Amino acid sequence: MELLDDSIVPEHARDVKAEAREFAREHIEPNAQEYFQAGEYPEEILEAGREANLVAQDIPEEWGGRGLDLAQLLAITEEFYRADAGIALTLQLASFGCEITYEYGTDEQCEEYIRPVATGEQRSGLAVSEPDTGSDLSGMQTRAEKDGDEWVINGEKYWIGNGVEADWVTLYARTGDDEENPYGNHSMFIVPTDTDGYEAEHIPEKMAMRASKQAHIEFEDCRIPEENLIGEEGDGFFMLADFFNHGRVAVAGHGLGIAAAAIEEAWEFTHDREEFGRTISDFQAVQHGLADMILEFESARTLTWRAREKVANEENAGYWAAMAKTKATETAVDVAEQGMQFHGGRSVLDERRIARVYRDARIPVIYEGANEIQRNLIYGQAP
Repeated sequence: MELLDDSIVPEHARDVKAEAREFAREHIEPNAQEYFQAGEYPEEILEAGREANLVAQDIPEEWGGRGLDLAQLLAITEEFYRADAGIALTLQLASFGCEITYEYGTDEQCEEYIRPVATGEQRSGLAVSEPDTGSDLSGMQTRAEKDGDEWVINGEKYWIGNGVEADWVTLYARTGDDEENPYGNHSMFIVPTDTDGYEAEHIPEKMAMRASKQAHIEFEDCRIPEENLIGEEGDGFFMLADFFNHGRVAVAGHGLGIAAAAIEEAWEFTHDREEFGRTISDFQAVQHGLADMILEFESARTLTWRAREKVANEENAGYWAAMAKTKATETAVDVAEQGMQFHGGRSVLDERRIARVYRDARIPVIYEGANEIQRNLIYGQAP
């Protein structure tokens, strides 16, 4: 099947989409099951992605990247996630949070921190979520307090991609307590991971996306220089909100790639397996199920690519990003579940791609803002 065709993709993004597909077939697909079962960080594949100029290339050319735009990033994303969600997430997290620095930071910050990520010498992370606070950005409690010419950080973060592997993280921390303006109480900081008071450990044994590593970070009197503040104090919430609009379009791409993988597996299996003297695909109930999978996928993909244009043009970006993220990730869950049903007993076997896809599909409906929160945004921002 050819589900991720480029007819819906803007012409300028088709070449990089082809690059991503070739890379995924050569490096991601053949190794996906091995890394899933081992739960190991795919360091060699990440290095190959850097050499192919497909990692951290949203970074502007002036700081060493290719300056890929949202359409190009979405084109890469759906190809990578079709091949394997865990490895794909590792590749994308290598530059996670960089956008906040190159959009709002100083030239000095970009030279010191962004350029090494673009050239593959370093990797970054983004530290937002906390053990007791996930989607409530105004409720995060990790605190940064000014002490002379330094900021002193105390608190903890959870589910942080590259929290252990990163050379530095972009940290979202509380710097104020104004109850009348809860959206002006947080700021963004660059925190090198070798700073005293920064301690991180891997969160063990996830059920899905096992080739990607998340961490629990504890900050104890972690001191960073005052120049590591990104932008202006108190602007963190709004920086992050804009960042997530782009990120949620990318997460919609996660859902599309996973959904495409589920449909491919279901289609192949139902057309190959025989029951009662004929292939499963000869049964009308199965044909209708496959038709519904394709209908939902095409609806989600059309919405996602429309949302990509709206977000890029800053046209009610939060509304469109939330719709795309919700529809695409829930489509991935639905078609993966139907694919499991078609596979029958074989679906529960670890070596089956459909089993891995089914597990992976459950994750994007949660991260980058749970879909219940997305529905709040859709309702609240509806035109």
